[in-house]
Amino acid sequence: MKSLFYLPFWFFKNRLSGAKSPLQTVLFVSDKCNLTCRHCTVYRLKNPRIKTYEQIRAELERSHRLGSRFVDFEGGEPMLWHDNDKDLNSLIRLAKKTGYYSATVTTNAQQPFADCEADSIWVSLDGVGEFHDAIRGNGAFDRLSRNIETARHPHLSINMVINSLNYTSVEETIEFAKNNPHIRLISLNFHTPYEGTEDLFLDWERRAEVIDLIIRKKKAGYPVMNSVSGLKLMKTNRFEKQCWVSDFVLSDGSYLPECPGSIAGVCDRCGFSMAGEMHSVMRLKPDTVLAGMKLRV
Repeated sequence: MKSLFYLPFWFFKNRLSGAKSPLQTVLFVSDKCNLTCRHCTVYRLKNPRIKTYEQIRAELERSHRLGSRFVDFEGGEPMLWHDNDKDLNSLIRLAKKTGYYSATVTTNAQQPFADCEADSIWVSLDGVGEFHDAIRGNGAFDRLSRNIETARHPHLSINMVINSLNYTSVEETIEFAKNNPHIRLISLNFHTPYEGTEDLFLDWERRAEVIDLIIRKKKAGYPVMNSVSGLKLMKTNRFEKQCWVSDFVLSDGSYLPECPGSIAGVCDRCGFSMAGEMHSVMRLKPDTVLAGMKLRV
């Protein structure tokens, strides 16, 4: 109920006053990972940075003071995080104690997570079968499928990042989401070409074709999280970005008031579909508002 009242308060405070206070915090707990995905520029195999519990406490408190009320724990692989006797569930409880309305975890699902206490879990799935394995390594899809099934989390969804290797698997992956009883929603994004991953960028013509396919699936009743309004904007990326809606705390402790893509200079080729969703929600597009409420309330 708190989030139901806070969301309109946050919207009107920022829309009418021009303030730019975050609603959500993306907090990287570590850059340690158990995969070496082709598109990733975050993980560190040697000497990974792992934050302490107290460091994360301070980061949560800072973003909460700025206005954030939802937190997404990411990595690396956040399920690997430990600090002595503290584990990821300790961070989820800490976030709630700090005043966050919900805590989300984004995972590659390569190890069991049936005991995860997150309010919602997003599993990174980059296609069905060999498409996923081509990006994340042999056997990754089978491990992911088993761990999704055994987790049986009531609010588990999948996130697909579409690139030049897996774009032909989009329809199949949406079908997989619909037919898997353990998956609630699917979020579709496109690869953002950070330095060293430019070859995975999907050209604009194919992106538009894929977005049209996603929209058709959504209108046909498939569990696509993205709104139609937000998806249409992502065809060209020619819209004002409101990426300050999320603030970011990187694995090295750096605080960013908006997406790291602004520093990397890749906003013109952004594939993060939340950019379109943020723009649409700030303009009160009904379908985007409803999609956001479905996630947050």
